[in-house]
Amino acid sequence: MPHGSLSLPARLCLLAWNSTETETGGAGRLPPLVRAGALVELAQRGLLIDDDGIATPADLDSGTGDAVLDGLLELVRESRPHRWRTWVTLRARITLDAVREQLAAEGHLRAEKRRVLGVFPTVEYALDRGAVLEALCERTREAVGGPFPVAELSERDAAVAALADAAGLVPGAGPVPGRLEELTERGGAATAVLRTVLREVRTTRVASAVAD
Repeated sequence: MPHGSLSLPARLCLLAWNSTETETGGAGRLPPLVRAGALVELAQRGLLIDDDGIATPADLDSGTGDAVLDGLLELVRESRPHRWRTWVTLRARITLDAVREQLAAEGHLRAEKRRVLGVFPTVEYALDRGAVLEALCERTREAVGGPFPVAELSERDAAVAALADAAGLVPGAGPVPGRLEELTERGGAATAVLRTVLREVRTTRVASAVAD
């Protein structure tokens, strides 16, 4: 499956695979990043709208056909209203676990069941499609650092690049001045939401670094 068919949270989950940020104690930053991606994609699809800073379902019936996105949409519908920044971290592990299961079902990851201390069951994942990740990394580096205009990117590619950069997943990209702002503006209907979750991703990254 080409990376172009992957959802925004799925791409972010894969991009984190080879990141030194997650290898050196930063794995706790991954759930908020993946959740942020899911929120932005739902906003881009018009299924979550901004109501004075509150993430609000557009209606009670629509869905995406994507189990991860629809699961988050249902969670928002069933919960009391929260601001976007709250949803970036609130029960974010649920979205990460769902993304990993989805990627394993599609053959991008390999699930390996283990027992911690020989008693507690757990699942560990290994990368199974390195070529897809390599292509995704290259596309994201180009989106952040150029050379082609941001206007040529899809809204999803622009959001992935902006979020990945905020999380420190694009080593050596070296964005030109103003490019990250352009990527954010390319978020379309989700631009305001993207700005908010980008701040939360950066805050989580800094807080996690201090804790490490």
